[in-house]
Amino acid sequence: MKNYFFTSESVTAGHPDKICDYIADSILDEALSVDPDAKMAVEATIKDDLIFIYGEANTTAILDYKDIALRCMKEIGYNEDYRVLTRVSKQSMEINQAVDKNQTICAGDQGIMFGYATDETDTYMPAPIYYANKLAKRLGDLQHQSEQLGPDGKTQVSIEYEDNQVKRIDSIVVSTMHKEYVTHDELEKLIIEEVIEQVIPKNLIDEDTKFYINPSGSFVVGGSFGDSGTTGRKIVCDSYGGVGRIGGGCFSSKDPSKVDRTGAYYCRYVAKNIVANGYAKKCEIQVSYAIGREAPLSIYVNTFNTGNEEDIYKIIDNNFNFKVNDMINELDLRKPIYKNTAVYGHFGRDEFSWEKVKEI
Repeated sequence: MKNYFFTSESVTAGHPDKICDYIADSILDEALSVDPDAKMAVEATIKDDLIFIYGEANTTAILDYKDIALRCMKEIGYNEDYRVLTRVSKQSMEINQAVDKNQTICAGDQGIMFGYATDETDTYMPAPIYYANKLAKRLGDLQHQSEQLGPDGKTQVSIEYEDNQVKRIDSIVVSTMHKEYVTHDELEKLIIEEVIEQVIPKNLIDEDTKFYINPSGSFVVGGSFGDSGTTGRKIVCDSYGGVGRIGGGCFSSKDPSKVDRTGAYYCRYVAKNIVANGYAKKCEIQVSYAIGREAPLSIYVNTFNTGNEEDIYKIIDNNFNFKVNDMINELDLRKPIYKNTAVYGHFGRDEFSWEKVKEI
């Protein structure tokens, strides 16, 4: 389709699912800061004042899961008293032996991963998720600064495309937790002036652009007291906002041996480099793995008729290596960098190694 609308959403750190991603990746960072070879898959679930931390860990690090979780809640902006239950066991020896083979890291599971890039923004991200994430980040910052707001919130952006190019923004939705005394008119003025107008280019807004600020009305009860949360339930927000495909496995909580995370990061790295170096206007990469195998089973390239895919396969073969150990080493993934990925998207942010562009 040449002319169409496409919508993506994002959430702030205080959203209950994102709380759990943040806790899980904070636990992972604590482990990696002591033990770079830690094998971690420790997740979280939250409802009301109860936080449940569970999963598998194989690490020399001594982790105080309760302390990490409570510290995360305060960092996000929640000051209630929370109870923390834990159920963490060691990683299965069968899985561990399949992953670590003679100091070579092999895939910790089977699965498929995707990466995507497009030249429609300067970060090589699709415009709907690019602006949804920017709005969510600005909203999150404002939530920390303003006494009128609470930590929970969501954003949504609908883009109108004409001839496959971004034409305008058709609608913006921003919902934010707030104090009971704040009126809707006060909230609407605050969000339009301090969030939307600070983030969205004026040339994308016109007289027909619609703003929906807290369309449900009151949003005083939020976070885990408004909804339950679980690690890994925002994988579309975490990736490309519904543009391109996703493999199904989440990123948060998983150490670099987990190809759900490392494979997806590397696919983004390859796709972005293909587009940034001018070989295509859009590029999607799929890779697949089997547990205990070092090399991928398959690699698939789709440029949506914007590049020569036969040439791109050769470029990938000459410039990139999808073996698990090589991906980890090239992107330097054994560092405690993951807490910062948990909110506002894993892609399109220059601070991460999988976003770097090299000559190919």
